[in-house]
Amino acid sequence: MTSLLVGLVLFAALLHASWNAMAKSGGTPEYSIAAYQLVGGVVCLGLIFTVPTPLPQSWPMILASVIIHNAYYFTLAMSFRTGDLSQVYPLFRGLAPVLVAIGAALFAEESLSPGSMLGIGLISFGLTSLTLFGGKLGRISPAALRWGLATSVLIAFYTVVDGLGVRVAGNSFSYIFWTFLFEPIPICLFLLVYKRAQWLAYLRQKPGKVIIGGVASSTAYGLVIYAMGFGSMAMVSSLRETSVIFAALIGTLLFREPFGRQRIIAAVLVTIGIVLIRWLA
Repeated sequence: MTSLLVGLVLFAALLHASWNAMAKSGGTPEYSIAAYQLVGGVVCLGLIFTVPTPLPQSWPMILASVIIHNAYYFTLAMSFRTGDLSQVYPLFRGLAPVLVAIGAALFAEESLSPGSMLGIGLISFGLTSLTLFGGKLGRISPAALRWGLATSVLIAFYTVVDGLGVRVAGNSFSYIFWTFLFEPIPICLFLLVYKRAQWLAYLRQKPGKVIIGGVASSTAYGLVIYAMGFGSMAMVSSLRETSVIFAALIGTLLFREPFGRQRIIAAVLVTIGIVLIRWLA
């Protein structure tokens, strides 16, 4: 991967950690997630007229991505409701790169160099170690563990689907804008039908947070989709999941959480993995 792509995906990881922390901190993650996606959909509604329509062969991926993403938003919200961010976030983000590598090999016939596979393995192990060896696995509730594992599988599914879709859409931005336009519809309709008063109250009370979170969320994954048009899905996924380390840094710098020995070990493993992906791919 080029230095530019690596830089874009790492920036996306920082944005991803930021909006996930915002969604968790609000206490009503489903309202935050829906609001952020709504902002992205509104922005993309204006942008779709600046790009060509995606090619026909990409539409099945667009529709599949919308469905999978909405299932992911549900399991993500349930993960945040049943477990601490420091428990579930490293778990489902750490497992995803390995699952993406398997899916990319099966459906996109992507092959990785030994150095790339080692780099992905180090990143994945480093991230999941925060849950497995950070003293959190034994305290995680069975419900949070189940929702976290389900979330990791859905992350892998939508990553592979979007990686395939952006490559046959004819234009990367066409795929991104049209996918983001349709993505908020199911979750927003659900909340309008079943939680109308509460969700609308949330939107009115926190407009600044909604806009910032929406821009961060859409930009973060838009950059990831763009990168997958040029680079390996597995490598892009593993770099994106370094958001776990950024989340740990955010917690340390803004909320005075101790960084701790396990976080230092995880950060070192992830850094080595990034170097291997960049220089031995």
